[in-house]
Amino acid sequence: MPDRQEARHMADVRSADEQTLADARRIIADGGLVVIPTDTVYGIACDPCNAAAIARIYAAKHRPADKALQVIMPDLSVLPKLGLALPTPLDALARRFLPGAFSPIAVADDDSPLLTVRVDDSGARTQGIRVPDSEVTLRVLRAIGPVAASSANRSGNESAQTVDEAVAALGDSVDLYIDGGPTVSHTASTVVAADPDAPDGIVILREGRLEADAVRRAVREEARHGGTAGQ
Repeated sequence: MPDRQEARHMADVRSADEQTLADARRIIADGGLVVIPTDTVYGIACDPCNAAAIARIYAAKHRPADKALQVIMPDLSVLPKLGLALPTPLDALARRFLPGAFSPIAVADDDSPLLTVRVDDSGARTQGIRVPDSEVTLRVLRAIGPVAASSANRSGNESAQTVDEAVAALGDSVDLYIDGGPTVSHTASTVVAADPDAPDGIVILREGRLEADAVRRAVREEARHGGTAGQ
């Protein structure tokens, strides 16, 4: 088995220059996989409307099929094109925390083109989303468009903070690695869903870099200000 240095030499690892972004766009369009840096951890990404590409992410990560993928995007203006909307109070929280380490669960229309949408037993259709707070990531996303993504590691292992860690975990299962330097930590984003039955209208599904207390405090502030804070 190659060591980390040999693995990097064998993989296609590049900086985020214009040629790399053009190649990343082509690879995604052709159903390939690209590893990209974010403001939290490195992510493995593909076309969210391509079933075969999505299956490749699950295979590369050894990810259980019941674990969802996020869709990351350059800004929230693309939500309507994807058939997505943020319910109250996630819409106000998104204005406050995005771009950033905040992953709200959006509601998906029946005609959403995304193949990553989850449908629960009640028929509710949902999709986790995020806008990373990283200029390198946003440059990539502006070039290739919204992508389905998950952390660039084997499921259950520590998330990748560097491109070398991503290469060591995923090897040649990925077509292109974009090196944006080390991320600030191995900690992923905080995932939050709306829940009208909860006291504050939300449920924290995963606490990450954004502390749960900060999210709940923001909900209280939004309620006091009639949902206008952060606009």
